[in-house]
Amino acid sequence: MKVQEKSMLIIATTLFFLLAGCQPHDQTAAVQIKAVNAQAITLNLTAIPVTDATPGAVISEQQVQVASRLMGYIRDIPVHEGDMVKAGQLLFTIDPTDIKGQVDQARAGLAQAEAALSDAQADFERFSNLYREESIPKVQYDKVKLQYNIAQSQANAARAGLSTAESQLRYAEVRSPINGVVTQKMASKGDLAAPGRPVLVVENPTKLMIQTSVSDETYAHLKMGGSATVEIAGNAMPGKIVRLVSAADAMSHTHLVKLDVPGIKGFSSGTFARVRFTVGSRQGISVPKAALLERAGITGVFVVDADGIAHYRMVRVGREQDGMIEIEAGLNPGEKVVVSNAAEFDSGDRINLTGSNQP
Repeated sequence: MKVQEKSMLIIATTLFFLLAGCQPHDQTAAVQIKAVNAQAITLNLTAIPVTDATPGAVISEQQVQVASRLMGYIRDIPVHEGDMVKAGQLLFTIDPTDIKGQVDQARAGLAQAEAALSDAQADFERFSNLYREESIPKVQYDKVKLQYNIAQSQANAARAGLSTAESQLRYAEVRSPINGVVTQKMASKGDLAAPGRPVLVVENPTKLMIQTSVSDETYAHLKMGGSATVEIAGNAMPGKIVRLVSAADAMSHTHLVKLDVPGIKGFSSGTFARVRFTVGSRQGISVPKAALLERAGITGVFVVDADGIAHYRMVRVGREQDGMIEIEAGLNPGEKVVVSNAAEFDSGDRINLTGSNQP
């Protein structure tokens, strides 16, 4: 066969297959079209909440920074981050050597003061008898009485000093003020502890709340007891505003807001959260979640035309709220959207409407 004849044969074969693949679509569709019973809704504009989302975190409502009331080296600190502790449990001890010296000194001072008081009391009793017998003048009696009163005051002061020193000695053992978990450890054995410098942080994991910061614009729409939606780890939970700080932070110019969320039990302090506050509303279109499906990686819905034929239409979706999905683009008011059995048919199928209602 000549080269020219071979080329003509190849061209003819190619045209045959191209024409076979370009058969009128109506003939193929006529075979595939089917009728499906489904329910549809007629779209109307509805009020859609306008929200402001702010980042937040889970915090403990009861958090205690535990510090020593004494200046001294940490002798032992047996707890670590993550340890559960009970109220009254020993957290760390301070080397009590210096405090013990103060206690010994206070005891010696008390012994000396009590000895002086005993002598002053004996003198006072003897001079009192002499004064009653008019054997000494009143001036001498008053002088002895004054010395006795001073000795009493000094003895009382010495007792108070010993009590204070012994109290300081008790502070060498620092115990947990609450039931909770150790979340931070800022010192180790051998470090110098000082009053007002936290050594540990203990939090109560059973009393959790959400903390976030909002702008001036969002703060103007909030009030005590108001509601918000809190999203944690993909879970949306209702929250109640329990703290509003009117003074804005000087650096970020935001206001601190705290929310009570019963559903956050089981989460750890510090877990990231997103808080959505409703700050107004606008007109838009929403469809039930059941109306949405995905075909070839494209999210869309089936729209029913005036002839009852379904057409798959791509849409851009927004937020979900109460089972309704906001449609940001792709649909218009007055159109009918299939909300049941959508996965059972394709574009071009006829829809037998079994019911129609409003979203």
